[in-house]
Amino acid sequence: MRFLKRAVLFVGLLVFMGMAIVFGAQIYVKQTAKAYILAEGTEAPVCDAIMVLGAMVYNSGKPSPILADRLDYAYELYRLGKAKKILVSGDHGQRNYDEVKAMKEYLLAKGVPREDIFMDHAGFNTYDSMYRAKAVFCVKSLLICTQEFHIDRSVYIARKLGLEAYGYPSENKNNYNMEWLNNREFLARIKAVVDVTVKREPKFLGELIPIHGNGIVTEG
Repeated sequence: MRFLKRAVLFVGLLVFMGMAIVFGAQIYVKQTAKAYILAEGTEAPVCDAIMVLGAMVYNSGKPSPILADRLDYAYELYRLGKAKKILVSGDHGQRNYDEVKAMKEYLLAKGVPREDIFMDHAGFNTYDSMYRAKAVFCVKSLLICTQEFHIDRSVYIARKLGLEAYGYPSENKNNYNMEWLNNREFLARIKAVVDVTVKREPKFLGELIPIHGNGIVTEG
């Protein structure tokens, strides 16, 4: 009986510690990013680049509403002169699915010059996008455009990887299926803490493509 009580106590302690780590990670990520999230585009400092993080693209090649909102916020910052270059980072791991091409065409339609748009074809997740921004595109300072539900983790990762990063979030909308996204983000914050702690290296890196050059070299 004494052994059983100790076993129950030990298991209970493990459960408590696990919950403390899980919920502690949520608070830690949010608090780390809080001071670097902007309410207005006019508040943004001038940076090396504006980053748009990828999201779903339809079979037609049209950005989903969630991605279009990110691109609109990025264009606002570009129009305000907050950065001379835009880095679109997303999934182009298959021939028939290309987030970065859809993002570039959307920005071109708004009048952004081709040479000012850099395409990161291997931004398969938020961590990879931030890591490659620094390691491949030589970015030092960054304005990140994504939704409110995603902005804390994005800024947290960027800052922990040594980027001077600020977040300019678009609002969350009901048509985004927020329940699913919030649950996904809860788990993703835990993974983010692990990634930056172990300093995980992306599968794909490659040659240097300095952000202050010509974005046309990233096409294809």
